[in-house]
Amino acid sequence: MTQPRLLVTASPHIGARDSTPTIMWSVVGSLVPVIAIATFYFGPSVLLVILGSTAGAVVTERLLGTKGAIGDGSATITGLLLGLSLPAGLPIWMAFVGGAFGIGFGKLIFGGLGQNIFNPALLGRAFLQAAFPVALTTWPISPESWWQLRGDNLALPLATPEVVDALTGATPLGLMKFEQTATGLWDLVMGSTGGSLGETSGIVILLAGGYLALRKHLNWRIPASIFLTVGILAALLNAIDGVQFAGAMAMLFSGGLMLGAMYMATDMVTSPVTNRGCWIFGVGVGLLVVIIRYWGGLAEGVMYAILLMNALVPFINRATQPRPFGARTAKPSSS
Repeated sequence: MTQPRLLVTASPHIGARDSTPTIMWSVVGSLVPVIAIATFYFGPSVLLVILGSTAGAVVTERLLGTKGAIGDGSATITGLLLGLSLPAGLPIWMAFVGGAFGIGFGKLIFGGLGQNIFNPALLGRAFLQAAFPVALTTWPISPESWWQLRGDNLALPLATPEVVDALTGATPLGLMKFEQTATGLWDLVMGSTGGSLGETSGIVILLAGGYLALRKHLNWRIPASIFLTVGILAALLNAIDGVQFAGAMAMLFSGGLMLGAMYMATDMVTSPVTNRGCWIFGVGVGLLVVIIRYWGGLAEGVMYAILLMNALVPFINRATQPRPFGARTAKPSSS
């Protein structure tokens, strides 16, 4: 039987070179330098916390997800990003619970990959923030030995952690908001400060995210609009009151803004599909970050800013949907 010269099939007719697993594992690979620099600063506790959060995400995906879903790498990304948003001294079992919640209630309950509304890693982090507020806001400082654990990583489930006040400190955002004490810009850029695992070298995160942008695995308009919004608003407010409001560079390189803008906000499932929508989404995230950091009750606002804008993504997509080729704009009917 001869093959027909004209083969008619359903659209789409042009296949993309990068599949979902290719993109996902590329993101996982780009996070390796970020995890490495976090391990350099926070020691072996980094690997324990990230192992716990990733195990919780992968195990939940394996038990409750569709067959073969682990292979696409989405659960691994959720676990890694969740782990990077946590403090180094967090018990492993809490990180595991956060990873399980992020996949179960942030992804699978909506129908699986591509159906979720909120970023699963941030939803897992928000759950941990509400369930274990003390553990999530305990920031260990560097001990004498790099090999020493930064907290009660090996604490038993539901056991009371033994927090040592002498080994805990405030984050740059906490010092800035509650004590009006600035942290050196070099320390912020290099990440040698207290905070979550992802509050490490902003340069490394920018380079890793830039690699993904070059490969078109993220829309560069989202982090660009976030950085521009935060930078411009911070500069204007700092010019009005330099004591109460931190400068642009301090706002950009402190907290989890770099990691959130490059990896959390650019999640393909929970971000707008149009370029104009990406600009609107990024401006909204940046605006909320500034409002929460300056006037909210929390020192950090990246997590809640992204989750709130995730909820608006369907409306942004609808408002920025381009006109179909050849279609007319509807004219108002005259009465």
